[in-house]
Amino acid sequence: MTDTIGKNLETVSDSDPALNNDFEPFILGIFCNWCTYTGCDQAGTSRMQRPANLRVMRVMCSGRVEPAMVLAALKRGVDGVLVGACHIGDCHYVNGNHKTVRRIPMISKYIQQFGINPNRVWLRHISASEGAELTEIVHEYVKILKKIGPNPFKKNK
Repeated sequence: MTDTIGKNLETVSDSDPALNNDFEPFILGIFCNWCTYTGCDQAGTSRMQRPANLRVMRVMCSGRVEPAMVLAALKRGVDGVLVGACHIGDCHYVNGNHKTVRRIPMISKYIQQFGINPNRVWLRHISASEGAELTEIVHEYVKILKKIGPNPFKKNK
């Protein structure tokens, strides 16, 4: 699998010994209202099972996702941020998703300066009819985050 920055992510199997099975990652999904959020809703109404690790925050457009929002979530202990955007050319606001595509590499470099693994932030293009794909992406992201481990900013409880 390749993330939107172009780095290859190794696939993780359920039997991988590097997985931390006791750790359950907390994922913040920042989803575009018109595509990804609607796809998430469609997955729910279709009774597709997705991990309970995901909490969704709806924004009108993925172009509204600011680097400060992502950093604030990571600083508060979120293990991963999944930014959901419309497919290129399908943005309700014409070019909002183009802004997102340009910002994600900047956000990755920015969080690396804080010692945070750039794979803690993912951008995925998910349309309103791709609820099944969203479910698969969340399952894969949970596996990747289990391999990475807990967010270093997470407070020990």
